Amino acid sequence: SSKIRNMEVQSADGVAVLEDCIGFSLTKTISKVEEKLKKGVLPDCQDDDIFPRAGNEMGAEAQIRLLKAKLRVTQEDLANVVFECRKKADENQNLETRLKDTEEENARLQRTISLQQSQTEKYKMLSQEANKKNEGLQQEVTALEKVLQ
Repeated sequence: SSKIRNMEVQSADGVAVLEDCIGFSLTKTISKVEEKLKKGVLPDCQDDDIFPRAGNEMGAEAQIRLLKAKLRVTQEDLANVVFECRKKADENQNLETRLKDTEEENARLQRTISLQQSQTEKYKMLSQEANKKNEGLQQEVTALEKVLQ
């Protein structure tokens, strides 16, 4: 996601060009292809699916317009994908933050539970001691009542 965040969208001759930090430039690549087409030198890969069959009969200007249109569509698709990736990265960051907060809350609640359990044990022991003392006092009362009778 850090690579996606480092990408910038720039505009060249009305065409949005995605350019990353490394220095690759679609604008330069397009310019090179345009120069080759103007000189009459066709790209090396004529068998690829860039042009429809009728494209071979198109003039250089029409081919350039077609390529620019395809480039714009591809760049829009890429921009949408980059947007979705950034959106997902932000969502992941939010979820990671929520997870961290939840884990901290869980740890706090575990400490509270542990403290309450130890207090409960303490009060149980105090209650047992008080019950024993109460029983002892009850026996004394019973003994004293017998003495009084």
